[in-house]
Amino acid sequence: MRRLAAGILLLAIAAAAPLSGVDTDPPVPRFIDATELVVVTRNSPTTRYIDPDGNFAGVEHDLVEMFARELRMPVRFVEATSYADVLPRLERGQAHMAAAGLAITPERARRFLFSPPYMEVQQVLVHNDTLPRPRTLRDLQSRRIEVVADSSAAETLHNLAERMPALRFEEVRTVNPEDLLIRVAEGTADYAVASSHIVDVARNFHPNLTKSLALGDGEPIAWAFAQDGNDGLAAKARAFLNRVGSDGTLKRLMDRYYGHVTRLDRADLDGLFEAMRARLPAYRALFKQAQELTGIDWRLLAALGFQESKWDPLATSPTGVRGMMMLTGTTADRLGVRDRLDARASVFAGARYLRDLRDALSPRIGEPDRTWMALAAYNQGLGHLEDARKLAQRQGLNPDAWVDLKRSLPLLSRPDVYATLRHGFARGGEALALTENVRTFYDILVRFEAPHRPGDDPAGLDSLNAAANEAFSATLGRLMAGI
Repeated sequence: MRRLAAGILLLAIAAAAPLSGVDTDPPVPRFIDATELVVVTRNSPTTRYIDPDGNFAGVEHDLVEMFARELRMPVRFVEATSYADVLPRLERGQAHMAAAGLAITPERARRFLFSPPYMEVQQVLVHNDTLPRPRTLRDLQSRRIEVVADSSAAETLHNLAERMPALRFEEVRTVNPEDLLIRVAEGTADYAVASSHIVDVARNFHPNLTKSLALGDGEPIAWAFAQDGNDGLAAKARAFLNRVGSDGTLKRLMDRYYGHVTRLDRADLDGLFEAMRARLPAYRALFKQAQELTGIDWRLLAALGFQESKWDPLATSPTGVRGMMMLTGTTADRLGVRDRLDARASVFAGARYLRDLRDALSPRIGEPDRTWMALAAYNQGLGHLEDARKLAQRQGLNPDAWVDLKRSLPLLSRPDVYATLRHGFARGGEALALTENVRTFYDILVRFEAPHRPGDDPAGLDSLNAAANEAFSATLGRLMAGI
């Protein structure tokens, strides 16, 4: 039932934004005469989609928005009706460029200009773990393989079939390669071929997907332009991508979307899905109330709670940390929590603590880095987080970027490093692991759990008054005064 729901939700993502235009759309003005940048794309978790706040997001979306700001032009995205419709739209002049997770293949390179690649992927064979793992492609002759029509994966299979005539596969016209992975997860198809980064994201929502074989060489992903470069637009894109690739902007963007997606194994994911079924219903309202108290998405708070205690209000660690949000005795006393095993008290205190840690960070730090750093501070304290930021600065890294703190945090346990820092030893690798795990748990909860809107579930909020908030913040301020 869970897998069916996942399929429905992923299909809903594809339909979340209306498809713009049809095959009869007129050509857009040449770029040199245009008043807006028109970009053909597709709706997908790895390109452009609607995030939990109702805004568009995704690697392609964010990159194009940055590029358009550099051009000082508004951008209009045109969503293709299928993956196979992306490049034909560009050929018909219905967009100035294509940004849709496109791999540079020999056949495409003959028809289009491409920007420098912003990432490299591998085409992989994927199967449901109830099926045997094939050792070679010859083991697949009686199996049903699906691939997105006109994709680079389809091109790879066509090339392989020339050498292996017995290899059979079906090309499916869809806007989302993820649709095929859902079919494999549900057992409708035996195997699918898709890009590695798409599979890595999908496996967190469908833990029974298994990578089998890597097919062909690595493939660069880039933007596409008409062969004439559209009045210098391709050259401007080349300069832009070279710059963001060298100044760290692209690295931070890739970490935002992909830096955490491969951390968890099958047991971790199965544990979360089982807890979502068996335990979360009893505490869902508490997390939603905590959102109203703090403004933090209840699903992020729930993800933190699962990381800390697996949603067990009686959880106790060997070091004496206890409760749903795993508060230490000292922290609980200072924050006025009398009973750490009271789920309500633990969730509300943990939520307010995370909020105030986030608010205490330097105003220079933008989101989502600010939230990821607050999660790390939740684990090891704001002082040790500031040490990690200072260490990052010493290393010539950006102390305001989470992707750079991922390099400095593990060093806090090294004697030659922590001896030079104000707050000394810390298990920085543990704080890093907590944060990255919470990011993945949050992604999953966002996919399967609905957002909470103020007023949807007001029960129990009367006791959460402004005076309690003010007292809590004052106490936390005293805690942080020595940092």
